[in-house]
Amino acid sequence: MPAESEHTRYARVVVDSRLPQLDRLFEYRVPPGMTGVEAGVRVRVPLRGDRMTTGWVVETTSERAWEGEVADVEKVISPVPVLQPEVWALARAVAERAAGGVADVLRVAIPGRQARIEKQWLAAERAALPALPALAAAFAGAASLSGLVEDRRRVALECAGGVAEVTDGEGEAVWVGRWAITLAGLARQAIERGEQALIVVPDHRDQRQLRIALTAAVGAERVVELDARQKNPERYRGFLRCLDGDPIAIIGPRSAVYAPAARLGLLMIWEDGDPLLSEPLSPWVHARDAALVRQGQTGCALLLAAHARSTDAERLVELGFLEHERAGTHRVRVLPSALTDDDRRVPASAFRAARDALQSRPVLVQVARPGHAPGLRCGDCGARGRCAFCGGPLGQRSRGAAPSCRLCGRLAAAWRCPHCQGQRLVEVGRGSMRVAEELGRAFPGVPVMVADGEHERLTIDAKPRLVVATRGAEPLADGGYGAVLLLDGESLLSREGLRVGEEAVRQWATARALAADGATIVLTGVGGAASSAITGDTTVPFAKAELAERRSLRFPPAVRTASVVGHPDAVAEALEVLGEVEHLDVLGPVPAPAEVVKGSREGELERAIARFAYADGARVAGIARGRVLASAARPRRPGAPPRLRIRLDDPEPFDGL
Repeated sequence: MPAESEHTRYARVVVDSRLPQLDRLFEYRVPPGMTGVEAGVRVRVPLRGDRMTTGWVVETTSERAWEGEVADVEKVISPVPVLQPEVWALARAVAERAAGGVADVLRVAIPGRQARIEKQWLAAERAALPALPALAAAFAGAASLSGLVEDRRRVALECAGGVAEVTDGEGEAVWVGRWAITLAGLARQAIERGEQALIVVPDHRDQRQLRIALTAAVGAERVVELDARQKNPERYRGFLRCLDGDPIAIIGPRSAVYAPAARLGLLMIWEDGDPLLSEPLSPWVHARDAALVRQGQTGCALLLAAHARSTDAERLVELGFLEHERAGTHRVRVLPSALTDDDRRVPASAFRAARDALQSRPVLVQVARPGHAPGLRCGDCGARGRCAFCGGPLGQRSRGAAPSCRLCGRLAAAWRCPHCQGQRLVEVGRGSMRVAEELGRAFPGVPVMVADGEHERLTIDAKPRLVVATRGAEPLADGGYGAVLLLDGESLLSREGLRVGEEAVRQWATARALAADGATIVLTGVGGAASSAITGDTTVPFAKAELAERRSLRFPPAVRTASVVGHPDAVAEALEVLGEVEHLDVLGPVPAPAEVVKGSREGELERAIARFAYADGARVAGIARGRVLASAARPRRPGAPPRLRIRLDDPEPFDGL
């Protein structure tokens, strides 16, 4: 290594690696004459011997922190500071909270480099943004939430349903949910102050509506989308646009919560109870939790908005961290099954509501499952039909189609029951295709449309028709639906899982929000608290009751949890150290299902659940990370599962409650 001088510079780099033992800053020497090594840029550096890897420069300094031999930075990959200080601070805090690696968070936060787009961005002249457009009449009734941005308020907003008409970027009249207009109006407040607004949504359906509403509120030039569904160049262009610091609205799914917004004035999460906002990759951080950390770091205004209040948001309201607000009104008539006149699958009152609405408007029919028959059973012994290859449930996509596995897709043409050796399968339940066939016979001459995972439809016009849709796939109708039939209520609530009731209410509230003012909503097969949550004006009492029950049982979100999975000795060692935390209690250990950890065999691993208070989160996360690092340092056979994995706030163990 060349001799060092008083002018030698050093770069502290976080390397892009999934190995927990490499989750720290590495120090490298900046070779004399090398330019562009600044905080935030991508670099290539040696890791072990001649092995090279990429990383991000966190800081540069003239003082050495490492006493051993220091290698040189190999190359500056890009001069663009993609790792902004606020993103680094957020990623580090989120990783520490979740006992994970900061590089895993940065991999989600920073898209891959696109050299051509980068060169265009570097060469482009920054033009002044046009003046904000005048607000259309549709925004007049949107909630102003006075002082939200100026006073940096933190609000849990319950949005009423309904749809409204706005003008898109091409001057065409388009219908969107009123919630999107409300959020777009609030984003404009931040932009008017010269700040940035960041809005995180669960999926592309919500993102489309919000983009249209934002375009009408602030202009297309001030709307930036960050979405993994975009082509890589398009996504990277949007990411670089955020670096300019202009007063813009940034929208996207869960990963957008890490957008590089240095002048963040308002951070909003839409439908924080939607499972799609939970990151499926390590360290598995929910967008809501990342937003709470970011708000604490920046002091920006925070809004958790939804049609149905989540128990997580309700906990924050009861703690006084969030204020409760309600926006808008939506006048509909809801008929629960207890008020219908028979117990048939589609009650007579639902038929009457559909028949009356079909005189002028489309009608939405929400069902639980896609396909023809969601399930199949043995016709001889009644055992559930399962795939001989993977054990997944068998179903039937359409009438007359061969049975196939709903998990791996393999056909079960030669199926034989493992219990009685029977070969006859019978249908169980009704999927979207079967319901569409039945309604087609019940309403002759009325067009029937199916909207599910295989038949995606984002919007429909206002012509009378029946739309049979699975949960989450409901298209938006121009002017709203004349009636909404919520079928399979009993089926939804009979599933196993801690959040079954909460999730059902959220999905029903989402479908109800698509109805036109004055429409009739029919909820079948449901009574009690879940029914009251939909028939009433607010879902807050339901969220309060759910939270109170979980608090008495010490279930999330009343407490935080850590799932400890691994070899029995590693689990025992981790639990022994975690046992030092006061008020922490442990459920288990029990044999872990093989699907919990990739590469494991049935019965090879154990799982325990540690429950602890939010106040002890930092200590538990530190202990968990230490045990994972110690376990990773031990040798293991190639392809073997890790000896220990600890995931904080893991929802999977509670899905079967």
